[in-house]
Formats: sequence, C-alpha cells, structure tokens
Amino acid sequence: MTTKRLSHKQVIVPMSIDNAKNFVKDSSIHIVNINRSFKNIKLDIMADFIHIDNKDIVISTNKVVSSLDLQSIKKYVKNAHCIEAEHTESPRLSQSNSYLNIIGILYLAEQSNSHISLDDIEKILKSNHIFNNIVLASKLRVIKVSPKSDMAIVWINIWDTQSGTKAKSLINRRFNIESFIAIICDTNMNSRVPQYKNCWK
Repeated sequence: MTTKRLSHKQVIVPMSIDNAKNFVKDSSIHIVNINRSFKNIKLDIMADFIHIDNKDIVISTNKVVSSLDLQSIKKYVKNAHCIEAEHTESPRLSQSNSYLNIIGILYLAEQSNSHISLDDIEKILKSNHIFNNIVLASKLRVIKVSPKSDMAIVWINIWDTQSGTKAKSLINRRFNIESFIAIICDTNMNSRVPQYKNCWK
C-alpha cells in the first residue's frame, strides 16, 4: 500500500526553521525571481506560491516538476542571500510511504534461541542488489505469523514515488536470509501497534 504525501507539483527544500522563516518573508519576490529563471532557460513551468511545511519550504508549481526544473530551483535557492547555505539541503520532489512485508523466515534465529535480529535483516537488505536505491522510512518490525508458528513476518516501510514504482519492483522478489528463501509481499496495512506476546492480539 502506498500512502500519498505532497504531489509532484510541489518541490520540498529542507532547511533550518530560521532559514525557512527568512525565505518565506519575501515569498512574493522569490516567486517572481524563480519564474524569471524558468523563463530565461525556456522552461514551460511556473511557480505559484511558497509556504512552510514543518520546517521545510514547499514551492508549489502549475505542473509536474522535471529534473531540469528542479536544477533551476536548486540554483536559485543556493544563491538566495536571505538564507544560510550550510543549513539548506538540495530541493527534492515529495515522496510517499509504501508498506511491504517479508515472509518465509524463522521467528527465532537458527543458531540460537533468540528473537530474529532486525539489525541482521537490515544489513542483508542493504547488501542485496534488489534493494539498491531503496531507503527505509522507518525501522523494520517483526511479528510471529501466529502463536503456534515458528515463522515471522517482517514489515518494511520504504520511501517511494507517488505511483509506488519502487514497491512494485520489489513485490514477489525472493532473496536469502540465512538458509531461508524470503519473499516480499504487498500489504494493505502497516503494523504500527506491536503484537502482545501473551494473547497475540
């Protein structure tokens, strides 16, 4: 399942809260200057307005932002005199959260009688080529399939595109965890509440 965030008609510029407040004070001037820079390099896009979301600046545009549009905004923000460049990150498009789970692995580690290590699973994910360019949006979670089962489900939450492209590329892929073949599945929920180990509710 993919959870929508901001649209791709919006550019996020992460920065310190002081930078954000200073930048938004002159938002009307910045809109004019950004649009002038678009026009100078013949880009068919216009910035509509600027606002603060948390501590980030969000620049809303009239159409979906391309990589060239993003570079133009990056150049403008980098040279803006009202902010400190060292407290400003590169502009980026918004992302969504996609939720998946991994099945087919033991709840207890093979070599010991201890709970499966999420750190070990995370290292395996990072070293496996199918997870190239995949970034976790939160820590992994593990639960038992059922009270009597010795198998586990690992829930993963990844940063994804608005259309869920990264999640789609992972669904039904297989990889090894120890001697087990793990399978990545789509899921319609995110396990935010831990399972109780007595009643398993």
